[in-house]
Amino acid sequence: MEIKGYVDHVIYRKPENGYTVFVLSTKEEDITCVGYLQQIDQGENLQIQGEVVEHPLYGSQIKISTYQVVLPDDLQSMERYLGSGAIKGVGPALAKRIIKQFGEDSFRIIEEEPERLTEVKGISERIAREISAQMEEKKDMRQAMLFLQQYGISHALAVKIYETYGAKTFETIRENPYRLAEDIYGVGFKMADEIAAKMGIRTDSDFRIRSGILYTLLLATYEGHVYLPRDILLRNTGIMLQLPSEVVEIQLSNLAMEKKVVIKTDGENIYIYASVYYYAELSCARMLSDIDSALTVFTHEEERELEEEFDRSLLKKVGGLEKKLDIHLDQLQKKAVLEAARHGVFILTGGPGTGKTTTINMLIAYFESEGMDIFLAAPTGRAAKRMTEATGFEARTIHRLLELNGALEDGKKAGFSRKEDNPLEADVVIIDEMSMVDIHLFQALLKAVAPGTRLILVGDVNQLPSVGPGQVLQDLIASRIYSVIRLEKIFRQAQDSDIVVNAHKIHQGQELKLDNKSRDFFFLERKDVNVIYKHMIQLIREKLPGYCKVDPLEIQVLTPMRKGNLGVESLNRILQQYLNPEGDGKEEYLYGDTVFRTGDKVMQIKNNYQLEWEIVSKYNIPIDKGVGVFNGDTGIIREISQHSQTLVVEFDDFRRVTYPFSGLEELELAYAITIHKAQGSEYPAVIMPLLKGPRQLLNRNLLYTGVTRAKSCLTILGSRETMEEMVANSNENKRYTGLALRIREVEGC
Repeated sequence: MEIKGYVDHVIYRKPENGYTVFVLSTKEEDITCVGYLQQIDQGENLQIQGEVVEHPLYGSQIKISTYQVVLPDDLQSMERYLGSGAIKGVGPALAKRIIKQFGEDSFRIIEEEPERLTEVKGISERIAREISAQMEEKKDMRQAMLFLQQYGISHALAVKIYETYGAKTFETIRENPYRLAEDIYGVGFKMADEIAAKMGIRTDSDFRIRSGILYTLLLATYEGHVYLPRDILLRNTGIMLQLPSEVVEIQLSNLAMEKKVVIKTDGENIYIYASVYYYAELSCARMLSDIDSALTVFTHEEERELEEEFDRSLLKKVGGLEKKLDIHLDQLQKKAVLEAARHGVFILTGGPGTGKTTTINMLIAYFESEGMDIFLAAPTGRAAKRMTEATGFEARTIHRLLELNGALEDGKKAGFSRKEDNPLEADVVIIDEMSMVDIHLFQALLKAVAPGTRLILVGDVNQLPSVGPGQVLQDLIASRIYSVIRLEKIFRQAQDSDIVVNAHKIHQGQELKLDNKSRDFFFLERKDVNVIYKHMIQLIREKLPGYCKVDPLEIQVLTPMRKGNLGVESLNRILQQYLNPEGDGKEEYLYGDTVFRTGDKVMQIKNNYQLEWEIVSKYNIPIDKGVGVFNGDTGIIREISQHSQTLVVEFDDFRRVTYPFSGLEELELAYAITIHKAQGSEYPAVIMPLLKGPRQLLNRNLLYTGVTRAKSCLTILGSRETMEEMVANSNENKRYTGLALRIREVEGC
């Protein structure tokens, strides 16, 4: 249905997403309307389209699908608009006098001859100019909205574009619509390309090709690459734009001159970076060099005696700490403590059961005995919690360590309070699960570590690399510049776990013994998808909770892929149906193809630095608050409100976050997640369905990472042949990264 009226008053508005409840007054009646509207004011005239819905609490409402702000077309409407407060400085009495003076010509006078407003009692020249300027600004914005919406741009995004370009919106977009992809978050290349096509811009225009190159480089970062070889970049861009590679290549030098890309050569190889990634790697290399050189000692041959004396003194202290803490280090672990004390940057790597946690505990004890301040951190909340439990020291997420500031001030993006001019006040910073850290987060971390602080990086280099671009831990080790200790011996206690033993066998490509005589590693051969579904649900609901003494929601299903019968999307629909069925008064909300229901297990699937969270006491009193929810954070839906159009998730670390319904694209069900998303997390019990799939996914590295996510129990359901093929497949998806090379360049190697 289509209705025209004016906004009598606004009942509720959520500024974050524009969700508004208001009363629309028509000639016949007053109607309550709900919808996502930006920049509407009391008194404005709207033409809306929507459908009548019946709210269980608030009765009949119109749910708006589209709307348009229109100018008042009669004297009463004009007077009402001017006196509504939409124009600052004009109240009902002054609006009445303006309309009485100029009648139906009032709006034209305001816009074209504002000096005549002084004919109205109470309006000075200054007030006249202000009234005219406000009317002009609102007119410009309305015209911009209409202009942008004809190209399929939503109203909320159109507001964002207008706020960026203002009066130059028309000029900017007509000249180069591809600027939208560079300047406006939420506008990608494809949307800009569709707008350009509707505007008749040629497919081989310079603007289109340059934007296409940058977009191809951006897509590469989603696969973990930091740069692309020139030939691959030209080929991929040419295919996307449907243009010959030679035509694309011409624009590379233009982008380099504009400093939007960096072209590097290595012998005969030429590779292309988006500038931000090249300088991220370069700055990381320089900062690492400064941190390492500030504390690295005993670099000259003549210092050998001092080094030996230092080692004897340290080993004596370590021996005393071993007795005090009732732990025993092997020679390699003791060497790790020595190396950490000698160097500004130290790397500790090793698989499960090789003593990384014991070594970290000794490092903490040693540095604490030296009177040093120590900070511990990890990339995710789960990993930080596990680090805290293992060490007895508080560990934070890296984002919290760096004091994420999500507030947008003066148009600035979210950032960290801890950086070069406000570094961490610590003598030692220890970061666990470094395989998860991408180039962006690593750069932010290094900015906050002042030279003179020891940086100790711990992780399993054999796990999958980070979800974000880069492979930081691998590149640091590959550079051969920093001190690295690789722990390989499996300690006796860990040898009792077949999860640990089999993880090492998988890494070494050895055959696994799958006789189900283990206490923690089970393989159930099932080749029918429906049988796998049945047994998976049976394990979660009946078998594993009692065996592992855990809640069913603590049991995590991990799968290699998103699509297919055993992919994340299919599994989540089935698991939700059996583990959290509808009914029992549960609220639910359909978003796209996903039903979100109270009690569902969900995951945040992108970093959001603006989302606010709070931790509340059992009496619902806030005891902590902050901003930032990150890719991979998991939690439970506690509330769904149809009235406020919001959904509340409580994450694993008790942070509560309220999502508007319009922001649910950042959430997905998490009964099943990909193995990649499980990085840095550990679960009491894990179920992995493994059948046929893409060879590039089903490799040794992926299986190793999945197996090492299980703490007490792992059950694999599927094909023995597929599992054997994964163990045999040592091919990993190559990532194009250059951090190791940048480090060696900075060090003059």
